[in-house]
Amino acid sequence: MPIIKSAIKRMKQTALRRDRNVTTKRDIKTAVKAFVAKPSSETLSEAQSKIDTAVKKNVLNKATAARRKSGLAKQAKAAGVKLAPAKKATAPAKKAAAAAKPAAAKKPAAKKPVAKK
Repeated sequence: MPIIKSAIKRMKQTALRRDRNVTTKRDIKTAVKAFVAKPSSETLSEAQSKIDTAVKKNVLNKATAARRKSGLAKQAKAAGVKLAPAKKATAPAKKAAAAAKPAAAKKPAAKKPVAKK
């Protein structure tokens, strides 16, 4: 056990981070096992999502995640899984809302300064 105050704090932080990382890795493993047991577009999407989350949390390296996702895609293709269409973004709704607003009134022209004689 550490005696120094900063070392004690560091040990606590390390334990918390380890718990979070282990949870994230366990989520990946269960999602991948679910996909291997029953290959479908939903389970594939879930597994890939868990892998992406791990990269976002810096638990997995980007290249490792790409390799794992590639392997999942290869298994899906071999199993004949059809990919579900991607969800549409809501960005076009913003453009439509902006177009519906009336044009703002123009500012009046600035007055010309009057020259004194």
